[in-house]
Amino acid sequence: MRTTVLAATLAATALVPATALAGTAPEAHHGPAAGQEHSRSAPRTAPAGLAPCGSGQLCLWAEPGFTGAVQTHELSTVDIESCVPLASGGTAQALVNRTGRPVTTFQSAECAETGEFETYPGGGTWVPRSPYTVRAFKIWES
Repeated sequence: MRTTVLAATLAATALVPATALAGTAPEAHHGPAAGQEHSRSAPRTAPAGLAPCGSGQLCLWAEPGFTGAVQTHELSTVDIESCVPLASGGTAQALVNRTGRPVTTFQSAECAETGEFETYPGGGTWVPRSPYTVRAFKIWES
């Protein structure tokens, strides 16, 4: 993997103006340290200025910066640990993971690990610009 979850989280946090951080809970704006996840009992809310995505959802946008068409997926409609290609051969350039479980996004529509892929924690991860075009994903058990 060429990017890390920490780098993606830092990139998302950099988009939030410093004034938006004043007077808010720290957990709403700081991503987990490398290798750590937020607990499921304390889900994050969208940092100011970033896209909303409902609790328990994986949201994927066609364009960077949380713009363009959005696809929303929930655990009730996805087979856990199965490759899920985006609808109608669609692609995504930005994503939010609030499923409570790790999600791996893939450059390949078949979830092949020969292309780019990255795993994002499920406690609340905002990625305004994916380092590659996302064509499929897997939601993991834990």
